[in-house]
Amino acid sequence: MNGAEVLRAGEVVFVGAGPGAPDLITLRGARVIAEADIVIWASSLVDPGIIATARPDALVVDSASASLEDLAPIYERARDESLLVARVHTGDPSIYGATAEQRRLCERVGIAHRTIPGVSAFSAAAARMDAEITVPEVSQTLILTRLEGGRTPMPDRETVRGFATHGVTMALYLSAARNKLLQQELLAGGYPTDTPCIVGYRVSWPDEVMLRCRLDDLSATMKAHRLWKHTVVLVGPAVAEGGSTRSHLYHPGFRHEYRASDGSPVITRDKG
Repeated sequence: MNGAEVLRAGEVVFVGAGPGAPDLITLRGARVIAEADIVIWASSLVDPGIIATARPDALVVDSASASLEDLAPIYERARDESLLVARVHTGDPSIYGATAEQRRLCERVGIAHRTIPGVSAFSAAAARMDAEITVPEVSQTLILTRLEGGRTPMPDRETVRGFATHGVTMALYLSAARNKLLQQELLAGGYPTDTPCIVGYRVSWPDEVMLRCRLDDLSATMKAHRLWKHTVVLVGPAVAEGGSTRSHLYHPGFRHEYRASDGSPVITRDKG
């Protein structure tokens, strides 16, 4: 694939719609929607503004109540008539997007497919709150996961409590409805009670709710705002307001390929 990404007839393109706001979709994703013969989107998850640029003559299908099998005839038609399909997914299609099974369907049908990434809710939430997920000497790791024990099974080795033992930044999806258990498992894994949290509900939508709280107030905060779904939680010391460290990259004493050092010592932690 080259940078231009030539659009092809007889193809399904999984388009990352981003977190919600229509102007947070990629230019490439917006182009595919605007040129597609068929646009498939879920009204329960994607802002209508995302598909507002669809061609007037395009077939627009709401997949909110559709099963995977319901999409097969549409893909077959696209294959037979050499049509371009924009399959629009909330956030980034590779994160909890159930796209692997859809790609297998495309392969069974015999139609080409590819994916265009999108801005995920965890990234949008961090940006919205001016937070940095990876902070020098604080946390250089992000764990992206969900609370186990729900309707979708998790591998036995993947638990929130187990991941929490690392003390790094964690982004938690699909866990808002069981916020009390989420808080308990994060604490049981070793996060201190005062660990900072960011809670983002429908990030970048008109009814967005963005909150900060301590970990020991996480459940109470989510219950007070009735946040049961469409919510991402960021946990870890790196997402604290302010911060007392800086990276090597922009330090005047740090030499790299494009800049010489001025000879000053590289100090990454500010003195209080």
